[in-house]
Amino acid sequence: MRAVTFDVTVPRFLLAKSLGRVTDAAIYGALSGVKMEDRGRIDLPGDRWVRIEVLKAGICGSDIGNITYTSSPAMEPFGSFPAVLGHEILGRVTEVGPAVRRVEVGQRVTVDPFLSCEVRGWDADRTCRSCRAGQHSTCENAGEDGVVEIDGAPMGPGTTQGYHQSMPGGWSEEMIAHEVQLFPVADELEDHAGVLIEPLSVGMHAALNVRPHHRDEPVLVIGSGPIALATVWAVRAAGFEGEIIAQTKRKHEAELARAFGATTIIAPGDEAREAMIGTGAQAYMPIIGDEVYAGGGFPLIYDCVGSGQTLSQSLRYATPRGRIVMLGCANEIPKLDLTFTWARELQIRGFVGYGMEDFRGERRHTYEITQELLVDSGAPVQEMVTHVFPLGHYVDALRTAGNRRRTGSVKVLLDPVEG
Repeated sequence: MRAVTFDVTVPRFLLAKSLGRVTDAAIYGALSGVKMEDRGRIDLPGDRWVRIEVLKAGICGSDIGNITYTSSPAMEPFGSFPAVLGHEILGRVTEVGPAVRRVEVGQRVTVDPFLSCEVRGWDADRTCRSCRAGQHSTCENAGEDGVVEIDGAPMGPGTTQGYHQSMPGGWSEEMIAHEVQLFPVADELEDHAGVLIEPLSVGMHAALNVRPHHRDEPVLVIGSGPIALATVWAVRAAGFEGEIIAQTKRKHEAELARAFGATTIIAPGDEAREAMIGTGAQAYMPIIGDEVYAGGGFPLIYDCVGSGQTLSQSLRYATPRGRIVMLGCANEIPKLDLTFTWARELQIRGFVGYGMEDFRGERRHTYEITQELLVDSGAPVQEMVTHVFPLGHYVDALRTAGNRRRTGSVKVLLDPVEG
C-alpha cells in the first residue's frame, strides 16, 4: 500500500526553519519529513471495523501548517508520528467486520477523522465528558494510548486520524476506520462534493452553534479559503436570510463566495473599512496604532483565517457585545491587542471539527446535516476543487496548496486511484 507519511524530528524541524526559506525540498522534498512509503496492510482490529479504498483526499491548511512547522507546538501531545496524513477523505468500503451495520461493501463513505473514546476502545466508565456529550472533537483522552490494539500494539495517542501513528489517514491507497466514523455518501453528490463534507461540516458546526440573532443584522465572514467558503454556505444553508458579507482576496474566491450565498463581497483594506463605515461606525485614530471605531459594526463575525491581522480586525469591527467565532487555526500571535475584548464586552468562541447537533427538532451528527443540506440546496460546492493530483505527485500538490497566491488554488485533492 502506497502512502504519504510525515515524521516530526528536531533535525527536520531545524532544516525546515532554516533551509526552507531557500528551497522547498526542506519542506516537501527529499530533505523533509514528508515521503512516499510502501506500507503493509493493517488487519481489521475488531468486529466493528471497516477497510476503505481511498477515492479522493483533500489537502487542508492545517496539513500545510504542520508540514511547514508554522502550527503551534501546543497540540503536539495530542498527535503521534510518523503518520500517514490526510483527514478529508472520500472512500469506498471494501471489507467490513462481522458486527458492522452502518455501511456495506461497495458504498462510498466519508470519514469523521476525530477519534472518540469509543473508537479508542474505552468502556462507558472511562468515556470522557466530551464524548458522552457527543462532542468527540475535543476528546479528553486524546493524549493517552487506547485499549484497541492495531498491528499488535495499543492505539497511540492522537486527536485526529491523519495525525496519528496507529490510524493512517487518506493520503494512501487504503485505510481502516471504526464504523462510527463512517457516513454513506448520497448518490446525488459527485466525488468532488463528497470529499468536501469534512471541511463543510467545520463551517456547519460553527454556524449551528453561533447563529445570527436577527435577519437584519449583517454577518461578516473573513477569509477566502475552504473553511471561510464553507462557513458562508453553512450560515445560508442553515436558514439565515439576511446579509452575509464575505471578505475575500481574489476574484475566483469572490465568485465562489457569492455562489455559496454571500450577498456582498469586499476585499481586505479600503473596501473592508468602507463596509465598516457603512454600518454607521465612526472612525477614530489613536496616537499610536490602527484606526478604531465606535457605533455601527458587526454583531457576528466569523474569522476563518486566524492571523494577527484578521483577529485585530475582528476585535475592532465587532459591535459592543458582539460575537467573534474563531475558525482559523490561530496560533501564537505576538502583540495582539485584546483591549476591545473588555472595552466592548465581546464574546469569543472557537470551534474545531463537528459532533452531535440540535437542528430542526432532531439531534444528529454534523455530517448528516451537512449532506442533507448539500443535496437540498444544490450548491456548487465542488467548484472549490481547483486542482487534483495523482497520489504519486504529492510534492506538486503540496506546492500548489501551499502557495495559493501564485497557483490560484482553493481546494487541492490527491487521487490514489489515478496513481
